Amino acid sequence: MATSSVSKGCFVFKPDFKKRKISVPIEDYFNKGKNESEDSKLRFETYQLIWQQMKSETERLQEELNKNLFDSLIEFLQKSHSGFQKNSRDWGCQIKLREIPTAALVLGVNVTDHDLTFRSLTEVLQNNVTPYVVSLQAKDCPDMKHFLQKLASQLMDCNVDVQSKEKESVQVTQKKIHYSMDSLSTWYMSVTQKTDVKMPRKKRTPPSQWQSPPVVLILKDMESFTTKVLQDFIIISSQHLHEFPLILIFGIATSPVVVHRMLPHAVSSLLCIELFQSLSCKEHLTTVLDKLLLTTQFPFKLSEKVLQVLTNIFLYHDFSIQNFIKGLQLSLLEHFYSQPLSVLCCNLPEAKRRINFLSDNQCENIRRLPSFRRYVEKQASEKQVALLTNERFLKEETQSLLENLHVYHTNYFLVLRCLHQFTSSLPKYPLGRQIRELYCTCLEKNIRDSEEYASALQLLRMLAKDELMAMLQKCFKVFKSSSEKQLGNTAKRIEEFLAQFQSLDAEAKEEEEDTSESQSKGLQKTDLYHLQKSLLEMKELRRASKRQTKFEVLREQLVSFIDSLARARPHGRSRCGGIFLGPAILSRREESQDTRKKSNFPSGWAEGAAWFCLRRWERELIQICHVTKIL
Repeated sequence: MATSSVSKGCFVFKPDFKKRKISVPIEDYFNKGKNESEDSKLRFETYQLIWQQMKSETERLQEELNKNLFDSLIEFLQKSHSGFQKNSRDWGCQIKLREIPTAALVLGVNVTDHDLTFRSLTEVLQNNVTPYVVSLQAKDCPDMKHFLQKLASQLMDCNVDVQSKEKESVQVTQKKIHYSMDSLSTWYMSVTQKTDVKMPRKKRTPPSQWQSPPVVLILKDMESFTTKVLQDFIIISSQHLHEFPLILIFGIATSPVVVHRMLPHAVSSLLCIELFQSLSCKEHLTTVLDKLLLTTQFPFKLSEKVLQVLTNIFLYHDFSIQNFIKGLQLSLLEHFYSQPLSVLCCNLPEAKRRINFLSDNQCENIRRLPSFRRYVEKQASEKQVALLTNERFLKEETQSLLENLHVYHTNYFLVLRCLHQFTSSLPKYPLGRQIRELYCTCLEKNIRDSEEYASALQLLRMLAKDELMAMLQKCFKVFKSSSEKQLGNTAKRIEEFLAQFQSLDAEAKEEEEDTSESQSKGLQKTDLYHLQKSLLEMKELRRASKRQTKFEVLREQLVSFIDSLARARPHGRSRCGGIFLGPAILSRREESQDTRKKSNFPSGWAEGAAWFCLRRWERELIQICHVTKIL
């Protein structure tokens, strides 16, 4: 009789590490789900080129904005450390040597941007002050033991001499050292006496100055450190200052008052604190927008909704410049991924060259745009046929319109800056205090028909002469800095206004002399008849004085000139966000919902090369905003 048995078991199958997924090139993702893949590689390369340019520009801006702060910090550190090297016997110097030089660096609540700032600060200090720069975080230092271990490990890695590093690493591996301030002091003395500390090649200082370089300790998040750990470390290190020259840098996100809240007077008296304030987040955002979006250097521009969502996340969520730049990068990637005509989102000479190589499908994409259809409807019948049938004629027309668009954007940003100079200091700021607020308003609606614009003009009619002249001088610098010839007459006209306002001073002096002479005549003795006659003359003069003065007339002319700049409508009825100027390009009007569903471009077919409308990206950001509000 046959028997059968069932047994249970666990079987282990080792994975085959030789079989790995084949890495797909990133540019191939531009092909995924797209019927038209002829220019996917070109779009990806254009995206990479533009993003690298924008990234390098943001890094340069970061260095410029932090330069003044870092320079003042370097000056403070060098001045503080000079007392250690003088070895003065003065009683005041001896008392000061017992205090730890401390820089309270207030960076703001944008904690996500602090790492980048501290990284650049560490590099600057290592290049200019000392090679011994250590950065610590509260999560790595729960107690004094871990605090000293992290400090020692990073400090020994900062050693410049390779041979001494090797010897120290051997000693550390042989036996686990229980780190203390005594051991750190002996290590520091041995390193500075045996080896000549060499500064990096970028900037070198005399060797005598760096015989005993200071040790700079950066506490990135000072508020998060345990109070007891900070107190113990400050008390112990203050007793070893003559052997271990320490300088502290407190990274503060809230307020410098937190130092006195965390440290009692007995401990804070051991610190020689100096306050340093970084640039505010809003000013940083304004500078980034000014250099990345409010310029013709980069052809990529944001639509009003995307820009509004990004700025709202910045202002009401995290105040993080890095997150704003990441959102800008994601918008750029989405634009080049989803828009077939994004191949034309490049500099003008390259865009004109690429137009000559547009395929039939790409030409049809241009013809399908609703704004292009409106443009065709306004042309003569012969030109309509040529635009719809002749691809060569279509490419030539596209090149001319893109060139007009480039000039238009140049003039647009010039007038935008000029209008900002006149309205940024008005009471209650009807058009916003920052230029980004005015820019968002111009993108959102027709600004010339808004109540805010009318109230701004009304307030300009009440300004004094000194205020108007200061605004005119700033506006003149804006137009003078531009090399464009289209608005050259505008700069001359502003210069004429300045000359006319200055000439009013001489005329006012002459009028004062005349009035003083008439008053002196009126004080002479006279009879009743001549007195009545003089009183009647004065009454007529008062009636005549109710008319507008020369200054009021000139001020009205200036306001009308500013209004004409904002309302300038050339032959082609070009418009961008409500400010009218520049050469003739296609009009940008509000589209119906049906036409918006057919095309993801904002209205204005030529603007499809430089402007975009990310519907899916907008929805995701709006959902994020709703989630953050709920939380």
